[in-house]
Amino acid sequence: MGWWKVFQRLILRPLAREKLRTALTMLSVSLGVGVVIAIELAGEAATGSFRSSVETLAGKASLEITATGGLDEALFARLATLPHPLRLLPRLESYAMIAETGATVPLIGLDLLNQDERPAGQVRSAFADLLDPASVWASTATGKKSGEKLRLTINDRAAEFTVRGLIDGTDPFLVMDLHAAQPATGRPGRLDRIEVYLPEGGNLAHWEEVLRKELPAGVQVQPHGARTVQNRRMLAAFRWNLRVLSYIALVVGAFLIYNTIAVSVVRRRAEIGILRAVGATRTQIFGLFVVEAAVFGLIGACGGLAIGYAMAQGAVEMLAATVESLYVSSRPGEITVGAGAVWEALLVGLSVAMTAAFAPAREAALVPPVEAMARGQREYHARLHVWRDLALAGAVALLGLVASRQPALAGRPVFGYLACFLFIFGAALAIPALVTITSRLSSRAALRLLGAEGLLAARGAAASLSRTSVLVGALATAVAMMVSVGIMVGSFRETVSVWMDQTLQADFYLRAPGGGAAGRHPTMDPGIPDEIAALPTVAAVDRFRAYEITYRGMPALLGGGDSQIVRQRRRTAFLPGQNRDAILRRLPLGDYCIVSEPFANKHGLSAGGRLPLSLGGRQADFEILGVYHDYSNERGYVIVDRAVLLRYLPDPAPSNLAVFAHPGADLAALRRDLERASAGRNLVIFSNSSLRREALRIFDRTFAITWALEAVAILVAVLGAASALLAMVIDRRREMGLLRFLGASSGQLRRLILCEAGMLGLLANGAGLALGYVLSLVLIYVINVQSFGWTIQFHWPVALLWSALTGIYAATVAAGLYPARVAIRLNPIEVIREE
Repeated sequence: MGWWKVFQRLILRPLAREKLRTALTMLSVSLGVGVVIAIELAGEAATGSFRSSVETLAGKASLEITATGGLDEALFARLATLPHPLRLLPRLESYAMIAETGATVPLIGLDLLNQDERPAGQVRSAFADLLDPASVWASTATGKKSGEKLRLTINDRAAEFTVRGLIDGTDPFLVMDLHAAQPATGRPGRLDRIEVYLPEGGNLAHWEEVLRKELPAGVQVQPHGARTVQNRRMLAAFRWNLRVLSYIALVVGAFLIYNTIAVSVVRRRAEIGILRAVGATRTQIFGLFVVEAAVFGLIGACGGLAIGYAMAQGAVEMLAATVESLYVSSRPGEITVGAGAVWEALLVGLSVAMTAAFAPAREAALVPPVEAMARGQREYHARLHVWRDLALAGAVALLGLVASRQPALAGRPVFGYLACFLFIFGAALAIPALVTITSRLSSRAALRLLGAEGLLAARGAAASLSRTSVLVGALATAVAMMVSVGIMVGSFRETVSVWMDQTLQADFYLRAPGGGAAGRHPTMDPGIPDEIAALPTVAAVDRFRAYEITYRGMPALLGGGDSQIVRQRRRTAFLPGQNRDAILRRLPLGDYCIVSEPFANKHGLSAGGRLPLSLGGRQADFEILGVYHDYSNERGYVIVDRAVLLRYLPDPAPSNLAVFAHPGADLAALRRDLERASAGRNLVIFSNSSLRREALRIFDRTFAITWALEAVAILVAVLGAASALLAMVIDRRREMGLLRFLGASSGQLRRLILCEAGMLGLLANGAGLALGYVLSLVLIYVINVQSFGWTIQFHWPVALLWSALTGIYAATVAAGLYPARVAIRLNPIEVIREE
């Protein structure tokens, strides 16, 4: 008999007969692969268009000159007169909110009088009225038309502009002439950057050194697009963590493939024995079952590619929202399925399927022909190795503990994830012992509570140890990941809530519109805080200004506020052992700063250290007085007193205001006073409570993708439970038929199967809860700290876990309904005759 006929009869025909179980396994693999592909596609789309808006119109500049707080226009004039064959082009970058749509888009200032600056090949109408300060040019992606009136809010000012022409572009943006953009953005005489074009064949390093000698201290020259490189580096950890999380469903799917192949081996042991007896080699038997797994992997990969593309459509919005809230202003790009995604799906599907099938395929190959035709050998060996596997589980868990104590590798929590894998592997090894012990201890209680069906279910779990342990292991892994992430997110949310109670002490907060995303810090008229401070019900106004900075090749934020108001009216929490009052008293006395915990952890800084910064064309050296808890920005903050900041960056316009009312003041009346004081300015006013709600809304939106991944993993596990229970019924045909032959009713068989499903669900929930607790400790105290630098206080989200575990248990029991129906339909006479 040829190899194909053997494969067809031994593998394909049984799969075709058991259509539902085969379909469930394939669907599980497809969902696992689909999640991985969805996160990859959505992550690429969500982070693919976060480039600096200036780069959307940039040519092939080689270098760029920048400084924190911008550049003086006089520097450009001086550099332009140097006797060097360099072409210099000034740039201004801001944001504008379109009143009609509420969308915030990049606003780019270019020297349009310079022919080299005009994107000539892209303009669809002539550049006219270049000197008109009310002229703008819009990209075609904005949907605007030439000649259309456009009402824009820039910082806190609203004005009407005329669209003079259109520029081809896939991203929405607006362009103004530089000399009109400067007053419109409230930055007369200032530039954001100077682009440098080298002569043909020019050496980049040489010209970088030449320019560096001509620049004042604090002004940087770097390769063009350096900020994009920094942003990509910053987002790498986020995408890497999300990618690892996406493998949860795939790991659960691997359990199911293992179970499917293992059941195939058990059910076909007689056929395997016959083939071995007539001359089939171990390699041939091994290859048959590996190819069966490859079929699951291949079909799962193809299905996963389609599912992944569909999932990515919804995931990209959630990922883009997270990127924009925590990292950098971004706009999601298009989702494209390229050759890389196809190969990734095939590689992931095939490798996971064939790896999961290795152990049962090897077992099939090593079993001698006589033993293969005997029943019960697999279960005997499974019970024989229970205590050995339990001891091995302890050793693996110890290795996981050691791994969890290791530092980050290249800024990534590699050992933290290794620890999680080891704990999951150790738990899988311990599951057979757990099933055995639970079966022995629960038999009497099951008999009293559930009758004979409960007793048979309890003993049947141990009798079918090789199958039940895999089912419990798969479901427990999914439950554990849900529990661990639930605890981590719940703890994080509670920590943020407590932190807001300490930090958000003001009664009202004001900012210009369009400042709700990372990377956007619009400013307001510096006279407004003085008007507000003069109101009789106002006790104090804290002016805060934020700037984007770069430190050691990573983006961060520099902020300046009134440290004495913070000392008196806020409860900023510093790390243990640091005197808050003494730190804030000293902060305004010189070049001192405090840094947020994420910034300190990322750069290995601590109180007493030095922090060199380039500010406003000057080099400053700050002493770090303390490290404070902060959960507002993952990039990290450097905070100085406002008076110190103004010495280096003399722009008094604040980006945020915190207004403190006198005790007993009428807050409703104060809000009306604030609206009158800011009349003519488009300012967003938040009450204390509304700001908290907004912050928690953003927090929940940020973790929406995490919950979506968890839901898919649970769905895969429940599908696996249905598949495994169905396999158990099919494999125990003789037992079911004998029970029917001896008089068991259809209702009793149904209760037996549902009791088994319920007991296995309880085991999986219990094991998953314990394993999830251990994994949550790794997530909170290792992976989170090494990835993001935040300290999170442990918190049990009891209501969330209770509802989730109850839902999973109900789904597991419900998964036993169809297998029970199959068991009821078995003809006992035919089954006994077959056996």
